[in-house]
Amino acid sequence: MKTRFSYIFISSIILLIVMIGVSMAFGAIDTTVYDVWLSITQSNPTGDVLILREIRLPRELGALLVGMALSVAGAIMQGMTRNPLADPGLLGLTAGANAALAVAIAFIPNMNYFGIMIACFIGAAVGAALVFGISALNPRGFNTFRIILAGAAVSAFLYAVAEGTGILFQISKDVSMWTAGAVMGTSWGQLAVLTPIIVVGILIALSLSRQLTVMSLNEEMSVGLGQNVARTKTLLFIVIILLAGGAVSLVGNLAFVGLMVPHMVRPIVGKDYRFILPMSATVGGIFMLAADTIARTINAPYETPLAAIVSVVGLPFFLYVLNKGGRSFS
Repeated sequence: MKTRFSYIFISSIILLIVMIGVSMAFGAIDTTVYDVWLSITQSNPTGDVLILREIRLPRELGALLVGMALSVAGAIMQGMTRNPLADPGLLGLTAGANAALAVAIAFIPNMNYFGIMIACFIGAAVGAALVFGISALNPRGFNTFRIILAGAAVSAFLYAVAEGTGILFQISKDVSMWTAGAVMGTSWGQLAVLTPIIVVGILIALSLSRQLTVMSLNEEMSVGLGQNVARTKTLLFIVIILLAGGAVSLVGNLAFVGLMVPHMVRPIVGKDYRFILPMSATVGGIFMLAADTIARTINAPYETPLAAIVSVVGLPFFLYVLNKGGRSFS
C-alpha cells in the first residue's frame, strides 16, 4: 500500500506543479510559459513578467495555501467527529472568523494583517465551540445531522453579526472585501505571515495522522491502545483553528472545499489518514488553483467570484454525499 501511495502522491505533486504553471500562464493578459519561467527566475523583471511576479504569482500561491489548509482541516474534522459532512464552512468556523474579522475592523481600523489573522483564529474557535456546544446539549449525544443543523444556525447568526457590524460602523465595504471569497490582491507580505502557520499546522496534523486514523474508526479502541485521546483531540482542534482561521483571513468565506476534497481522496488512498491528509493537501491545492483560473478567465477581463465557482461544484457535491448517507465515491 505504501508503494502504491508513493506513486499516487508523486503523481499528484507533478499535477500540482503543472496546475501552478497553467494558472500562471492563463489570465486577462497574454503570457507564455516562458514568461512564467522568467517571472520565477529573473531578478529584475519588467512588463508582463513583472505583473506575473508581483500580482499573479502571490495570488496563485495564496490559492494553493487556502486549498491545502481547508482540505486538510476538513479531513481532520471528518475523522475527529466521524461525521462525513464536516467542513470548516459548514460547522461555523468560517462564519466565526468572518464575524471576528468584522468586529476587529470596526474597533481597530488600522489593524495589520497579523492582527486580522489572530482575530480570525479566535472567531473560528468561538464558532466551532458554539456549534459543538449546542450539539452536545442533546442527551443522546452527537448526531451527524444535528451538528449540520447547529452549524447552519450558528453560521447564519455569525454572518448576521458580521453584516450588522458592517452596517452599524459603516464599514460594510471593508468587511465585504475580506469576506467575498477571493484571493485577488494577495501580497507577498500576507504570504510571509500565512505560509509558516499553514505549513506548521499541516506538519502537526501529519504527525498525528496515525492517532487520527484509529480515532476515526473507534474512540474506545484509541483508549485501549493507550492513546491520550483528550490531548490528541486538543492538538487537532488547534490545528483546525490554525488552518481554517488562516484560510479565512486571506480568502474570506469559502465553503465546501474541506467537504469535497477528502471525499475525492478516500476512494484513491483508502481510510488511513497517513495517506488521506497529504493527498488532501495536494488535491486541495490543485482544486483551488483550477477554480481561481476559471474565475479569472471565464469572463475575462472581468473577475467571477471565486466563492461562486466553488459553490457551483460544492453544493451538488454536498447533496450527492448527503443522498449517499455520507459515503465517499465508490
